[in-house]
Amino acid sequence: MYAISLGDDGAELRPIEPWQAEEFLAHVDRGREFIGRHNGLPDVVADLASSRAFLQAYAEKAAADTGRLLGIWTGATLVGAVLLRKLDAAQGTAEAGCWLEPSAVGRGLVTRAVRVIIDWAVEERGVHRVEWWVSVENEPSIAVARRLGMAKDGVLRESYLYRGKRHDEEIWSVLAPEWRAARQAN
Repeated sequence: MYAISLGDDGAELRPIEPWQAEEFLAHVDRGREFIGRHNGLPDVVADLASSRAFLQAYAEKAAADTGRLLGIWTGATLVGAVLLRKLDAAQGTAEAGCWLEPSAVGRGLVTRAVRVIIDWAVEERGVHRVEWWVSVENEPSIAVARRLGMAKDGVLRESYLYRGKRHDEEIWSVLAPEWRAARQAN
């Protein structure tokens, strides 16, 4: 297994695999209420079997080159994840996403981890456009999109039914030439 350093604080980005279902479930349980404010993951991962099934689905996406899931670890503890929910290398498009449990918030972990996964998508898989879909109520996630230099493409009004309520979603994106130019400028 590999690990990618996320900086001097010891945080790492590593794959999460089906054999880690128990650890993944413990992570979701620690952040269940917090993560579930804007993300349906806690509704999907409710027990060990569903945890394993979720991780298996992403293992299959990785094998088919249609998605990726990478965990964010601080020390030996899984505290969040970044993912490519969708990856279509032939079309050159991907959709990135994330979540964190409360103990890891405010340290820049998501921004650093998403940079790694976007770099990989653009440079290794030839993705031209990376999207970021977010509830208009999820200010921290919108702030990540801004920090990554993404442009707000628009709002899909009441497009997402979540826990019985319709939510507006913003779509943000960055194009490969913009991503590369911003990296060279830093």
